[in-house]
Amino acid sequence: ASVKPATPQDREIAFSTYPGGRITVSLYTLGMLLEEAFDVQSFQVSGGPRWIHDDRYDIAAKPPASSKSSKANPPYPKAPPSDEQRQMLQTLLVDRFHLKFHRETKEGPVYLLVKGGKELRLQDAKDRDDYPWAGGINGGGISGDGLAGINISMPLLATRLSWYLRRPVLDQAGLKGFYDFKFEYASDDPRAELIASIFASVQGLGLKLEAAKRPVETIVIDRAEKPSAN
Repeated sequence: ASVKPATPQDREIAFSTYPGGRITVSLYTLGMLLEEAFDVQSFQVSGGPRWIHDDRYDIAAKPPASSKSSKANPPYPKAPPSDEQRQMLQTLLVDRFHLKFHRETKEGPVYLLVKGGKELRLQDAKDRDDYPWAGGINGGGISGDGLAGINISMPLLATRLSWYLRRPVLDQAGLKGFYDFKFEYASDDPRAELIASIFASVQGLGLKLEAAKRPVETIVIDRAEKPSAN
């Protein structure tokens, strides 16, 4: 693996997986790397010095030939890393950033993604080879104009929604497929909050977000050091 300090230089922030288990990372902070390594959201990472959210790094890593990941063949570069790749990334962060951490699990607020009382407005995905995506109806991130999805499962939709709601979203809809959908949201109030539009859009799809409390895991950083480039 190589780890190098990075500057924008007209490049995009990216985490990519390739056949053979190779991973490349562009313009990631240590905080973002922790999210990938432990499969958590940003609000589930706490502690550590300020630079872990400011300094950017480029990483290129390849698993050993003896690993299962060396035989991986992800369907697209944005496919998430496997559990083994996440474990190797954790090891890399410990080795190169001298990361020390501990886990804390406490009862906390979550949302449950469940079926609502209306008819489901979800269609079976037209193309299972499409990159799973969920966002605004005009592409890009969720911005308050509604909710659209392509080839996306309910667990992944829950994960995407949690990023905007700043709270874990747990899939309990009981739907096992992959879906395409589009629901346009319009409010008479131009100052309508993003969260309100998300709740309304989810309901428009025949689903519902219910507030609840469940155990929530947090990765607490006890120590981290800036790595030397190689």
